[in-house]
Amino acid sequence: MYFPTDLLTSDVAVIRGTGRLNMLTASRLDRTVRSVLRQGRSKIVLDLSAVEFLDSTGLGAMIAGLKAARAQGGDLRLVGPGPQPSMVLTMSHLDRILTPRRDVHTAYAD
Repeated sequence: MYFPTDLLTSDVAVIRGTGRLNMLTASRLDRTVRSVLRQGRSKIVLDLSAVEFLDSTGLGAMIAGLKAARAQGGDLRLVGPGPQPSMVLTMSHLDRILTPRRDVHTAYAD
């Protein structure tokens, strides 16, 4: 799994995941988030629309990214989780903290 990154605006980065976000790929997400933060972008959108599987290690990487972004005055927001990632977010109650947004373009509309 790779995490291509695009700029939505000058201060919002979009990280797109594909495939499985698990113990084999979570460290890549962590490195990608930290790289984006080092570039001075603390508002991150994590697009999960092409992620078909999420496990607890993936959740941990997302929470670590959220904490790191908030420590720099930003946030990490999710969009597009499919059925299995949504179920994992709901079962872990992390959907209350990482509330999925409608789409990439409105993730920071509020």
